[in-house]
Amino acid sequence: MLENYGEVLKPEDVCEILLIGRNTLYKLLRSKALVGYRDGRNWKITKEAVINYLNSKSRGV
Repeated sequence: MLENYGEVLKPEDVCEILLIGRNTLYKLLRSKALVGYRDGRNWKITKEAVINYLNSKSRGV
């Protein structure tokens, strides 16, 4: 599923993967439901963080 992406994702990539908009993505990042970090003005999200988020949603956490 994520093999076409690198280990560190841009917000656009995460939106595409999760089928969500940018505003929703930033809400998830601010609430720490999805873990990311800022590199200057740019958000970076690891592939592992996206997988963890998807796993937590499938478990109903």
